[in-house]
Amino acid sequence: MVCNKHEMLKRLSKKYIWWKTADDTVTTPELIIAQVMNIGDYVDVQAMAAQIGDEILRDVLAHAKPGWFSERSWSYWHYRLGIADTDHVPPLPRRRFD
Repeated sequence: MVCNKHEMLKRLSKKYIWWKTADDTVTTPELIIAQVMNIGDYVDVQAMAAQIGDEILRDVLAHAKPGWFSERSWSYWHYRLGIADTDHVPPLPRRRFD
């Protein structure tokens, strides 16, 4: 059983951010959290949400970078966290080429 947030994020990073080392990814916990929110399985999502809390999940959504969420996940989390109604979800973050 994972005993703290750092260990939990390290474990999740090995599973959901396989292209980087766990030591590299724990320096950006918001990326790990977003990746689990976006593609995590039910058990991992529920365990992570219970351990870190809805406020951190809301913060990750508020500061999400382009490409972190699919449209489906973006809508789901806004609804699940009480940020928006299903028909009033804000647009996904977009890349800008100025």
